[in-house]
Amino acid sequence: MTRFLIGRLLSAIPTLFVVTLATFLILWLVPGDISAEIGGIDATPEDLAAIRERLGLDRPLYERALLWYGNLLQGDLGHSYLLNRSVADAVLERLPVTLSLAGLALVIATAIGVLLGILAAVRHNTWLDQGAMVAALIGLSIPDFWFGIVLIILFGVQLGWFPTGGFVPINEDPLGWARCMALPAFTLAITQMGVIARMTRSSMLDVIKQDYVRTARAKGMRRRTVMFRHALGNAMVPIVTVVGVITGVLLSGAVVIEMVFSLPGVGRLIVGAIQRRDYPIIQGGLLVTACVFVFVNIVVDILYGVFDPRVRDGR
Repeated sequence: MTRFLIGRLLSAIPTLFVVTLATFLILWLVPGDISAEIGGIDATPEDLAAIRERLGLDRPLYERALLWYGNLLQGDLGHSYLLNRSVADAVLERLPVTLSLAGLALVIATAIGVLLGILAAVRHNTWLDQGAMVAALIGLSIPDFWFGIVLIILFGVQLGWFPTGGFVPINEDPLGWARCMALPAFTLAITQMGVIARMTRSSMLDVIKQDYVRTARAKGMRRRTVMFRHALGNAMVPIVTVVGVITGVLLSGAVVIEMVFSLPGVGRLIVGAIQRRDYPIIQGGLLVTACVFVFVNIVVDILYGVFDPRVRDGR
């Protein structure tokens, strides 16, 4: 298992390199730069050229890339052109917002999705099964940004139960944090509930047909015990795989939700940087997001060993 994890950590290096290199190429292909943003509408071509020279934007792409990678090896993500502060400080300051949003959405999606999937599998070909799958299909079909606006109008404006936007740190006011994160997290989770529910149902249906499940039932074990202690444990490997993939989807989907609910997260920071051509923020934000996704995948690999001893034993 240790050798397997070391291999996964080493394989993450080329992944992160490709992400940063692709970011460089895309930014290079996009027309325009930040010199016009800094110089303003009254800037002359000479002023813009001086700004570009000062920021190093007049250098060839390979020189800028080598300089950035060299600084990265020293733990330096660069300096924001517009925020006038370290990229690492700007990203890490907003990272807890994005992680709490994606993490809470993952918990909601997993809890409800797994329960719906188990219910559908246990009551296979009944109205409960059909109802659970219809609910999952509806969740998959709803655009999250539209659903978020509906929740804001209903629960924020008309009923006044939750705030319509903003963020409260959990260490300052846990209840306020829960209230401001409830609607965004549920909005982000709604589409992924259906994915988890359908995978759980499919995996559980495969497992409950196995001989050991029928034997346990024949010995008189309670149905709930058989389903949760024996069947669910063996059905968890494909579910964990889906949850790992969904984590990346939630991190990327957090960009839209942060804009809808005015959350000061990394996604909103990157969107603002893209609009204003703040290249260091874009590169640093995407690198940190990719690192989080790689870390989540490593955790998923560890969970494989928990649920499947063959992985833990290297078989």
